[in-house]
Amino acid sequence: MSTLIEGPTRILFFTGKGGVGKTSAACATAIGLADSGRKVLLVSTDPASNLDEVLRVKLSATPTAVPSVPGLSALNIDPEQAAHDYRERVVGPYRGVLPAAAVASIEEQLSGACTVEIAAFDEFSKLLGDKTATAAFDHVIFDTAPTGHTLRLLELPAAWSTFIDANVGGTSCLGPLSGLNAQKALYAASNEALRDPAQTTLVLVARPDRSSLAEAERTRRELAQLGVSNVRLILNGVFQARDTSDATAVAMEARGRASLDALPSGLRVLARVDVPLLPFGLVGIDALRKMGTLAEGPGVAAAVVATDDFQGQHLDALIDELAKQGHGVVMTMGKGGVGKTTVAARIASALSRRGFPVTLTTTDPAAHVEAAALELSAGGTSQLRVTRIDPALETRRYTEEVLAASGEGLDAQGRALLEEDLRSPCTEEIAVFRAFAETVAQGEDRFVVIDTAPTGHTLLLLDAAESYHREVLRKPSGSPEAVQRLLPRLRDPGFTHVLLVTLPEATPIHEAMQLERDLARADIKPFAWVVNQSLTPLSVTDPVLRSRRAHEATHLRELVGHCPRIVLEPWSVSYAPGAAVSAPSTDALLP
Repeated sequence: MSTLIEGPTRILFFTGKGGVGKTSAACATAIGLADSGRKVLLVSTDPASNLDEVLRVKLSATPTAVPSVPGLSALNIDPEQAAHDYRERVVGPYRGVLPAAAVASIEEQLSGACTVEIAAFDEFSKLLGDKTATAAFDHVIFDTAPTGHTLRLLELPAAWSTFIDANVGGTSCLGPLSGLNAQKALYAASNEALRDPAQTTLVLVARPDRSSLAEAERTRRELAQLGVSNVRLILNGVFQARDTSDATAVAMEARGRASLDALPSGLRVLARVDVPLLPFGLVGIDALRKMGTLAEGPGVAAAVVATDDFQGQHLDALIDELAKQGHGVVMTMGKGGVGKTTVAARIASALSRRGFPVTLTTTDPAAHVEAAALELSAGGTSQLRVTRIDPALETRRYTEEVLAASGEGLDAQGRALLEEDLRSPCTEEIAVFRAFAETVAQGEDRFVVIDTAPTGHTLLLLDAAESYHREVLRKPSGSPEAVQRLLPRLRDPGFTHVLLVTLPEATPIHEAMQLERDLARADIKPFAWVVNQSLTPLSVTDPVLRSRRAHEATHLRELVGHCPRIVLEPWSVSYAPGAAVSAPSTDALLP
């Protein structure tokens, strides 16, 4: 059995900051349990799931057997497909009964991001709360989206149950509540399963760095507030230098040791497993089995593969190009954990130092940009304003606005119904979207640098922009100007500059390529790629780092000729995600 999780419960959740190795840990655990003779279902709830690539098998929304691991099946909860199926369940009975225009109106009302959320949540609830749906399996393992969105997912059973109980008007932002009432027992069972330590274990996955451990501790506290008590910790990528003459290796080990010495007290009491930094990527069953047994195995390269054919520019040169615009929006996008926040903070700091008014903000519920602000505040950047889109604050503001605009002429019963509808969890989705549109609009007279949520949730936000844009075209008078102009602004390459941030590894690069294709469908073209935390520009002698550097070459070559602007940022102690935002040290750079 896998040594990552001893004595596993039937349900396991893996969560943590983006890029910490949740998928790898979930897969390694699932493979280990299946190898020991258990029947295992591995489920991804991440809209940007990379289970297919890691397991090297094509997955769908129904369980698919993993050929090389008897007993293991896996599936992706596809939010868009779930929303399509949900709409059809609601609309189908009315086809041929109501006029076509009425059916089209219902479909339009169910085209927003809220429908995507509740539909995906329905699928999640079936797997968690309906034991008959997973009766064929001994274990159900959830590989979740990054922390902020996972916490949102875990809060939804109680949120929707409370809303259904409190709503006496019989309607919601999704239309008649009959469909939701039918799910009430399922939501209650999901809620109970999450909080039962005999059924469910939640595994926090973290890296030995400051921001990752800080988020793990925040998550632990929030889970405790939700009543989730059976929590464990996996520390992934713990590094010990083998060659003490390698300055990069020594610095990497020292940073990890300092982070572990300052491990928050709440994490210290958790059952914990340390996984070493491996010299190879965790893609494929064989590699994942090595992680599961905590063995490094083969893979250390004898020599560094040449990467002379890959040339990348410096981030400063990219900032020079952005500065010529004088104002506009810069958005960092990519897979969780690739350093979007750090890149966004460096760009915002540099632009403000050049005298431009700059707003640095985030759409990520985890809001790591606030930590970066601490580093920036000491730099004399008086032109820099650091904010965040706070879902709770924006929901209150939006609710007050709707009540003031629509509730004034209503009688007591009508106002009560309106207030009920605004208590729906969907209201938050609308409020956050409105705030995003208003933030983008600020780029008309200043720079706005937006650190976006990880890929899948950024795409849902952009999908919402398209849905709202279609609605605006039908009745523009009812929408704020910022909402009306949001999509045209995002599509304007002279106004919005999208930076795809990635790591020199297979999964982050391939996910960024898919994101680029998704953006193209929305008529948005990236301004540049930023390959972050690369060992390629560095001279390393430690065998593990030499092997990892060698593996980078293959992945970097995929980008040759792919984009006219590619930034290659070297690994640095001061340039890890969530760490200081100063420029990386060049002491170990190749000549």
